[in-house]
Amino acid sequence: MAIENKGKPNTATTKGKKRKQYLPHNKAVKKKGAYPLRPGVQGFFITCDGGRERQAAHEAINVIDTFFEELVHGKDLGEEPARLPNKPLNKKITFSYSDDEDDVDEEEGDDEGEEKEQNEVTKSDISRENDASQERLTNKDLDHYNLDDVCHGKATEETKGTKEDGVNIENQADNFMEPPAKKQCRETDTSKCETNGKEKSIDKLIEAELKELGDKSKRRFINLDSGCNGVVFVQMRKKEGDPGPKDIAQHMMTSAASTRKHMSRFILRVLPVEVACYASEEEITRAIKPLIAQYFPVETQNPWKFAVLYEARANSGIDRMKIINSVAKSIPAPHKVDLSNPDMTIVVEIIKTVCLIGVVEKYKELAKFNLRQLTSPKQ
Repeated sequence: MAIENKGKPNTATTKGKKRKQYLPHNKAVKKKGAYPLRPGVQGFFITCDGGRERQAAHEAINVIDTFFEELVHGKDLGEEPARLPNKPLNKKITFSYSDDEDDVDEEEGDDEGEEKEQNEVTKSDISRENDASQERLTNKDLDHYNLDDVCHGKATEETKGTKEDGVNIENQADNFMEPPAKKQCRETDTSKCETNGKEKSIDKLIEAELKELGDKSKRRFINLDSGCNGVVFVQMRKKEGDPGPKDIAQHMMTSAASTRKHMSRFILRVLPVEVACYASEEEITRAIKPLIAQYFPVETQNPWKFAVLYEARANSGIDRMKIINSVAKSIPAPHKVDLSNPDMTIVVEIIKTVCLIGVVEKYKELAKFNLRQLTSPKQ
């Protein structure tokens, strides 16, 4: 009876509880989406509209890639392409009052008529020769076979000779028309072979490019998850001889300021990042040393005026003035601080526990590297 009185487990409690997920031993968890932002990377710090991070990331990769190719291949976006006419170039325009075009059409018609007449004359001559040869053959055969004094051997020899003459005339007529067709066939065969070879080579190149695009390890620009609303980070895998993030961002802003051509819908600011480290005062002073040696050398005849730009997101445990003072003190003496009109601006962006550092030129002149403001029409 005790067994019969046992009730079923409560479905409400089982539905409310979640099942534990067990992972195999020593295997990493596969996370969907982009990899998180981490120290030791370089790329571009991009701000966008809130909730449009995915669209802004795809758009930023395409825009950055185009400017990267322009720098590598030596193209200038500032050059305006040649304007094409409104009407197609291959269209022939005629006017009712023009007399010259009528004369040209009449001359063309006369030339075509003369060519047709010449072709008809050649064909008629060849047909007449063939008919004459056949008539000679028939007349000679009849004459030889009617005579009794002529031997059978002579008659056969003459008929053979006349037949050979007729065949030679026919072969000449055929040769007169055939060679152009043979040459055309040969030319078409060679062109087909060349086109097939080119198509195969193009197909192989396209397949190789698709394989490279499919392999994430070979991509030059990759989106990393910043973990903040309205912020996108695009990592750049720089190779030897390639332009750096600073060169690409500077070229992008100068070309946008000169052309004012609309480039993006979701991107706001694009700042280059050349060093990424842990967000602490000691790590920042150690990581910024190679940048200072590159952009602020000690022995210079033309010292730079610089300023430090500091912004922090999702991190309130770092003192703002400590970071700014540590960065400013690490720059050598010939260079001076000028907050009103700096030549170089050191950008320090902190996102959670990662610090992103970069150097830009003409920060205030280029609308604080705001792409939307640079491409908007002047009011």
